[in-house]
Amino acid sequence: MRDPLISVIMPAYNASEFIAESIRSVQQQTYGNWELLVIDDASTDTTPEIAEEIIALDPRIKLHRLPANQGAGFARNIGIKASQGDYISFLDADDLWMPEKLKTQLDFMMRHNATVCYSSYELIDEKGNSLHQKIEALEDLSFKKLLRANYIGNLTGIYNAQKLGKIYCPLIRKRQDWGLWLLATRKAGQAKGIKTCLAKYRIRKNSISNNKFEMLRYNYSIYRKVLKFSAAKSGFWMLLFLLEQFFVKSRQKADLE
Repeated sequence: MRDPLISVIMPAYNASEFIAESIRSVQQQTYGNWELLVIDDASTDTTPEIAEEIIALDPRIKLHRLPANQGAGFARNIGIKASQGDYISFLDADDLWMPEKLKTQLDFMMRHNATVCYSSYELIDEKGNSLHQKIEALEDLSFKKLLRANYIGNLTGIYNAQKLGKIYCPLIRKRQDWGLWLLATRKAGQAKGIKTCLAKYRIRKNSISNNKFEMLRYNYSIYRKVLKFSAAKSGFWMLLFLLEQFFVKSRQKADLE
């Protein structure tokens, strides 16, 4: 039997400073049967040119250039649609994987018969320096638990497309990654977490994910428009989300002490 093919979806927008290192972290995987689909979201810098130089030397990497900027969710969906893999995973063009990331997850999923998997990850700054903070994965993550907060770091998530089918990002501008993992986890029944740090998430200045108040509006859209909850049910889960944030922050702070 052949080794399963893992598709890696990488949306990229004005990531010229980081994309070569991100692609290199995929190329350095100890598991070799992967394809990398770089979706350039109409960058205005040299991001696509850098990707093309690397692609010329590695046929496992493919570049798709979008004519207009559509956002990360739309770009990911283009990659998902074009993917050929048995498994689908994600890495943004400024984040990094540990060399054993794919092999560790694939072995774990086969061993535990898991169809959705994620892991702990480390935070780094724009220069790649460790911020000495670990976001720790829960070993067992139910759909209801995931409704309370986005526990799956998108750079660590992987799902079995052979068993679940292709699952796409909802077409909203932000929080699409959470929407995708909610849909995947609801279909799978649960997600399984690996405690080991398998990736590094880069904290960038003026990141849209740092605007917490604006994010609340998109959270409501996930409940109301993506999951089709009633207004009352959406409000209920919004309240639980806000309560959960306190406990999540407290747990993460404790990890540093």
